[in-house]
Amino acid sequence: MPAQPYTVIIPARLASSRLPNKPLADIAGVPMVVRVAQRVRQGLPGAVRIVVAADHASILQACADHGVDAVLTRTDHASGSDRLAEASTLLALDDSHIVVNVQGDEPLIDPALVRAVAELLATHPGASMGTAAHAIHDVADFRNPNVVKLVTSAAGLALYFSRAPIPWWRDGSSPEQAALPTPAPLRHIGIYAYRAGFLRLFPTLPQAPLETTEALEQLRALWHGHAIAVHTTDLAPGAGVDTPEDLERVRQAFRDGVPAL
Repeated sequence: MPAQPYTVIIPARLASSRLPNKPLADIAGVPMVVRVAQRVRQGLPGAVRIVVAADHASILQACADHGVDAVLTRTDHASGSDRLAEASTLLALDDSHIVVNVQGDEPLIDPALVRAVAELLATHPGASMGTAAHAIHDVADFRNPNVVKLVTSAAGLALYFSRAPIPWWRDGSSPEQAALPTPAPLRHIGIYAYRAGFLRLFPTLPQAPLETTEALEQLRALWHGHAIAVHTTDLAPGAGVDTPEDLERVRQAFRDGVPAL
C-alpha cells in the first residue's frame, strides 16, 4: 500500500463515435463503467476511494443504482485529463493527494496494476505523474504507430514517448526488420497517476510542439519539465472496449467467468 491514500477516478463520457452510450453498455447485466469500478475495487485496500467522473445524469444514475460514487462534470472537456482535473476540484482533493486515472472502458483491468501505478508517486517524490509499460515481443507492434513506445532512465523515469519504434536499433533496424533490440522495447499502458495539484495545473499548461506532432498528451508534462515515473509490468493488460467487436469479446469473457482477483 502506498505511503499515502489515493483516489481512483474513472472518467466516463456518454458520447462515443464508434460505440454510442459506451459507459452504459450492458456487460452481464451491469453497465460497463460500473464493471470497471467493481473490477478496480477487487484486491485494493478498503480505504481507496473509487469515483466515476461522469458527463451525463444517466451515468450518475447507473452508478447510484449499483452503489458506486460519482460526480457530474462538464460536457465540453477536450480530454480525459481535463475531466479528471474538474473531478479532483469537486472532490476537494489536497494538492499532494494521489489520483489514479483508470479508463472507463477497461472492465478487465488488473487492480494490481492500479495499485502499482499509485505507489509510483510515493516512491518517486520528485515525479508529478506515474504510468506503466510492458515489454514488446512482436516486431509488428514495435513498428505500429498506434502502439505507443517509451524509453526510461536508470531511475525509472520516462525520457520520451513516441509512435515511432524507439529505441532505434542502429545496427539491426531496417525496413525488413525481423528482430527486436535488446533489452526489449517498452509499450506504454494508458493508465496514469497524478498528484492532484499537478492534475489541476496540467490543463493550463500550453500544448507542447512534440505533443501536437506525436498526438501524445503526456509529452506536455515532459516538455514543461515534469517527471513521469514508470512501472514496468511483466503482464500486458487486456485491450479496452472501443468497438462493438471489443464489447462482444468482453461480454464473452464474463459469460465464461472472469477470474476473481
